[in-house]
Amino acid sequence: MSEHARVLLHVFSTLEIGGPQLRFVQLANHFGRKYRHAVIAMDGVTEALARIAGDVDIRLIEVPARRGRAVAAANAREFRGVLRAIQPDLLVTLNWGTIEWALANLDRRYPHLHLEDGFGPDEARRQIPRRVWARRLLLRRTPVLLPSQTLYRVARDTWRLSTEQLLYVPNGIDCDRFGAGPDPVFAARMGIGPGPPVIGTVAGLRKEKNLERLLEAFAIVARSQAAQLVIVGDGPERSALVVRAAELGIGDKVVMTGACAFPERLLPSFDMFALSSDTEQMPLSVLEAMAAGLPLAATEVGDLRAMLDEQNHPFLVGTDARQLADAITGLLVEPKRAAAIGAANARRARALFDQRLMFAAYRRLFDGEFDGVGQRLV
Repeated sequence: MSEHARVLLHVFSTLEIGGPQLRFVQLANHFGRKYRHAVIAMDGVTEALARIAGDVDIRLIEVPARRGRAVAAANAREFRGVLRAIQPDLLVTLNWGTIEWALANLDRRYPHLHLEDGFGPDEARRQIPRRVWARRLLLRRTPVLLPSQTLYRVARDTWRLSTEQLLYVPNGIDCDRFGAGPDPVFAARMGIGPGPPVIGTVAGLRKEKNLERLLEAFAIVARSQAAQLVIVGDGPERSALVVRAAELGIGDKVVMTGACAFPERLLPSFDMFALSSDTEQMPLSVLEAMAAGLPLAATEVGDLRAMLDEQNHPFLVGTDARQLADAITGLLVEPKRAAAIGAANARRARALFDQRLMFAAYRRLFDGEFDGVGQRLV
């Protein structure tokens, strides 16, 4: 790496394992030593950094931030000091939790790219007005990257940002990695054995993923169909989900594997992928399931209809557990149709969402070339 490699300062609300964090890992590992990365996790959680390859030039910057609405100006002053010390060639911020960095850089002394990946439970159903106004004011001269069409339209129509500054760049994955065959030995080690069809999901165990809805749907399915449910992931809702599965009488049919760094070794053991979230935009887990050749039964959130092959559209449902149960059952009772849907999803993933397309876009963005990157949506 040249000593003149561009310095990128990435600011995250958290570096716990999640879609945006894993995308950063994916990008950093791909580009290797082309860039020098300085990384800030506002909450101090840094578990995603354990997945960064050893040859990546990366350093963690600890920046304590005050909490609450009345301290934004004080935080901005402190953040300006960090910016002066690091002198980044590009400031990269992510989501609402880092908006004070836009305030700190309001004079645009340092080139700034802001990413919006989605909303937490507090904005799952409606935008918070003060946040709308803050984004409208603080991001009005900043390139804003959106990985989903839904978010693009929110930024354009609700935040009223100019289409000249909006960049639609879909997430991408290594389709070859997720298109490999089953690994029954690894699956057995994670608690997934041979037997009835497997309904699987990969998710952080957080409220917005609404895995209780999936448990309730599976309980309905299990009354008439032989099946097992596998939940891959960890998080604060784990204990509550274990209790709820027991209450529903399905505890012996539910496998909770915990976090898994190699989901590509588990997905081929699934017969279908289920998603029960209240809010998503363009979830990596869905792209991975598509690349693995799986059909989906899912709540219709974010960009799922645009992501999935149209053959899968009848299995996108509302937020009622009974509807999700019907979608799961529909795929279980028509295995040939389910297999055809999975194959169509795999073809679509390779055509539209392979990581090579994403890498090309981010390389230009990290090099400070914003014009013409991404797609314009109508």
